[in-house]
Amino acid sequence: MDVTETTMGKAADVAPENACPIAPVVDIVFSRWTTPILWALHEHGRQRFVELERRIATITPKVLTQRLRQLERDGLVIRTYYPEVPPRVEYEISELGRSLAPLFASLSEWSVNLGHVERARSAYDAREEERDRARRR
Repeated sequence: MDVTETTMGKAADVAPENACPIAPVVDIVFSRWTTPILWALHEHGRQRFVELERRIATITPKVLTQRLRQLERDGLVIRTYYPEVPPRVEYEISELGRSLAPLFASLSEWSVNLGHVERARSAYDAREEERDRARRR
């Protein structure tokens, strides 16, 4: 049996949700608002809810609350409650969250390729538009 057959045989035995070992990481780290929240906490340090809300201007308070709770549950964010009048709550990135810094740095470096992606999309869209016109003729 060659390597391809062995690999293909193993792939058939793996549940679809486990076929890609990074899928669970992507689900945790790259959900809709996780990246901007973690980025803001990493770049600007400990912040109150209102500060985060201002930094991520397009997020609603409800969604920010939900995402912060999930990030706290996942161990990526630490929530500190101060029993003062009025009460104060601050959020900061945890050590586990900070361990994502090299990943974010790599993605930031890769962002120089976004112009290539836009050009590829434009070329693809132009080809599709031409195909659509040809089909209508």
